[in-house]
Amino acid sequence: MQLHETEVIKAPLISEKTTFLANARNAYTFEVDKSADKEQIKEAIEKLYHVKVVDVRTQNVPGKPRRTKTGYKNTPEWKKAIITLHADHKIDLF
Repeated sequence: MQLHETEVIKAPLISEKTTFLANARNAYTFEVDKSADKEQIKEAIEKLYHVKVVDVRTQNVPGKPRRTKTGYKNTPEWKKAIITLHADHKIDLF
């Protein structure tokens, strides 16, 4: 199934750890579609941000149990991708 670039990349993940990775290793973290593979993620990042991607690492994040007033429910599962860029390129997310 072919997804459009804006469907593959859902949102950038911004935290202390991801900011450190961006500054230290030129690696950026994004929430991506669960059905997207590494090649689709690479193409989407290169087209949307006009950069050269060197490496793509993905991780399926399981849902966590959360307590509600009626019992326990799980948060939804999602997928994240850590994108390493060429040394000459940078993404301005902030």
